[in-house]
Amino acid sequence: GASGSRSSSSVGAVRRMGSSCSRGSRAGQPMAAAFDYGILKAQDDKTSGAIIECLKDDAKFVELAKQELEQIVQRDKEDADKLQLGVDEAIKKGVLPGDLTPPKYDQVDVLGKSADQVAQAIIDKLPKDGGCVVILVGLSGTGKGTTVDKMKEKIAGSTTWSNGNCFRSLTLLAVTHCEQAGIEFSPDVLTAENLAKWAAMLEFGKFDDKWDIRINGLGIDERVSNIANTLLKEPKVAKNIPTVAKETQGEVVKFAGDACKQMGAAGVVVLVEGREQTLNFIPSPYRFCLTMSDTSVIGARRAAQRIGAEALKNAKESDDIPGVVRAALATVVGS
Repeated sequence: GASGSRSSSSVGAVRRMGSSCSRGSRAGQPMAAAFDYGILKAQDDKTSGAIIECLKDDAKFVELAKQELEQIVQRDKEDADKLQLGVDEAIKKGVLPGDLTPPKYDQVDVLGKSADQVAQAIIDKLPKDGGCVVILVGLSGTGKGTTVDKMKEKIAGSTTWSNGNCFRSLTLLAVTHCEQAGIEFSPDVLTAENLAKWAAMLEFGKFDDKWDIRINGLGIDERVSNIANTLLKEPKVAKNIPTVAKETQGEVVKFAGDACKQMGAAGVVVLVEGREQTLNFIPSPYRFCLTMSDTSVIGARRAAQRIGAEALKNAKESDDIPGVVRAALATVVGS
């Protein structure tokens, strides 16, 4: 995990970071003239960099960045603790092994690197051909999602795995079970026996030449890709996912591990992004943890994202963009 003790030095860090931004950009184009509407409109890592550069000496921005980091670290810890409870529960039920040695992760420091560079650094460590399962973890704000997107662009035929559809499928089965039994949905129906029965109704494989999850039971026979935006998004499913997810961490991780293994063996590069607590149980030698040797940057980036979104609301092509950004800072800090 990231140490919170770093945040006390965040003032210096944010300033240092700013200066490294301008150094890096001088090779291409001077930063001062470069922060225009196009950069703001992109709302990407370059936008954040330009905003940080613009506001790095502003005490209000430095303070906001510090608060954002503290919130991220706090939220991550709460998420991790919740997941750990789910994992402990799964071990108690015998769904997950209790004697797993925590696997080793290759640490990738993302400080000062673009998402493209981070993605390439990981790709360079993967086998040159054939399939594999790539596990990506790290503190929120280190850019896991963006890195996975970039890797997907760069690796032909790669795919991402998300546990979300498994949780949705199990929730659909749980609410269907309740409807058929004429009872209200409640956590009481999530017994070890029912969960085992419903998990057995999910099958992962290639259907019509496409990898998919098949739900087959309780009168339902559907592929997830066909109902992902209809049945699985219905309110009766959506509102009960958190309750089901809490009890089914083990079942879903086990299912995910099997699915990823199948795809990897078939020559697919599978990209899995998430939290260590659960991903530790998905077997693969290709494991990477995105770290930030200067965690204050994470807070600065998150603050810059909020300011960027606010600034774009009313900005026009002809505006003085740094001025608009400073006004947006005042709005975000005041809110």
